[in-house]
Amino acid sequence: MTDKENLTLDPSNWEEMRKLGHRMVDDLIDYWATIREEKIWKPIPAEVKAFLDQPIPEKGQSPEDIYEEFRQYIFPYNKGNVHPRFFAWIQGTGTPLGTFADLLASGMNPNTTIGEHSAMYVDRQVVNWCKQLMNFPSEASGILVSGGSMANITALTVARNSFGEEKIRQRGLKAASAQLVLYCSVETHSCIQKAAEIIGLGTAAVRKIGVNDRFEMKIEELETQIQADLSQGLLPFCIVGTSGTVNTGAIDPMDDLLSISKKYGLWFHVDGAYGALAKLDPKYAGRLKAIEEADSLAFDLHKWLYVPYEVGCTLIRDANKHREAFAITPNYLLQESRGLSGGLDSINNYGFELSRGFKALKIWMSLKEHGREKYAQMIAQNNRQAEYLAELVNQHPDLELMAPVSMSITCFRMKRKGWDEDQLRRFNREILLRLQEEGIASPSSTILHGKYTLRVANVNQRTRMEDLDLLVKEVLRIGGEIETI
Repeated sequence: MTDKENLTLDPSNWEEMRKLGHRMVDDLIDYWATIREEKIWKPIPAEVKAFLDQPIPEKGQSPEDIYEEFRQYIFPYNKGNVHPRFFAWIQGTGTPLGTFADLLASGMNPNTTIGEHSAMYVDRQVVNWCKQLMNFPSEASGILVSGGSMANITALTVARNSFGEEKIRQRGLKAASAQLVLYCSVETHSCIQKAAEIIGLGTAAVRKIGVNDRFEMKIEELETQIQADLSQGLLPFCIVGTSGTVNTGAIDPMDDLLSISKKYGLWFHVDGAYGALAKLDPKYAGRLKAIEEADSLAFDLHKWLYVPYEVGCTLIRDANKHREAFAITPNYLLQESRGLSGGLDSINNYGFELSRGFKALKIWMSLKEHGREKYAQMIAQNNRQAEYLAELVNQHPDLELMAPVSMSITCFRMKRKGWDEDQLRRFNREILLRLQEEGIASPSSTILHGKYTLRVANVNQRTRMEDLDLLVKEVLRIGGEIETI
């Protein structure tokens, strides 16, 4: 390199890069178009793991060679959640246009936090659309984040900082007049406990309330616990209701939680990471209507809006409380009335992150492509598919439904006469692993009432009823091949 040489990371030949880009897009289209015929999952060979454990390269190589390595060592061993029979955890499928939106967003490469540029206005519009989806007031605020965990901790930070006259943001928790206490159910997602730990409450300040036989929070037990904590001089400050638990899709009694929150002056937060968007299904709209009056709501768009990972949303009813919980303007982020530093209020005034990608674009393009009505139909379809699977289970004497079907989660297992619970656990675990290893389908598992359970969580825009027929058929086939365990 000479003193006058100008280095760059751009390609030396733009047409070769264009050709490679076209090939990548063609390969993706072929992948999506034929995914139904592919195995859902493949074990990763030892040589692939070894290749992906090499030290950092000192010298570069051609983009064409790099792409060939991707095709050989990475692309064939995908997780599988683009496949129509992926039912593990609660992970969405993505869409072609959403994928291309991410490509465009990366190509533009804006930091979507501050400044006068188009991405900021797209972000604002998408948050407004999220408010409309949830029927939140137009004057509410919101922020796009990485997913439900970050959405929940953002909301709980606002709840903590705005509680009463404690002024916790300025004074800290140590100066609070008493220990703050948060309430959720034993079925609430683990990120709520993590959030409580991170914002300084501690695990002991999380009251996990029992659930009924439908895995919904017990209201009488909740109110008894609140009264007991008040009598001990503690400060109840927040109730977390879950719209769709990760285990069974259970919905906490939202109307009752809202009433108790108002009765005791508590913040009402809804963790709807999975199930808030079930509001769009008429069957669940009534049970979830109280979401509209919540103080805050967390929900994912990479689950039931089917956009590519990762993006979630936090909505806060009181925009002033939201901003007061996070706003800070250092000297290097001064805003002007015009120029690049003009424009909308900086998004970092509403959350922790200052570096934010243009994640709003995939939501913007997806909603424009399909519209609210189509998404409502897709969500309802997933819910009806879960009910159909339960019907198949109930029709067969060797299968057992393990929980009431709620939203799009069906929990069941295969039975074997004369076997104890330990044998049934190992039996169903072996069925699950063979389903995955044979590339047939990918349910996951959970434990319900101490019993190992196959769990089918369907937020998959590619699933058809025939996929559920096949799943049950293969469970029975595999189970029939296992004679001893």
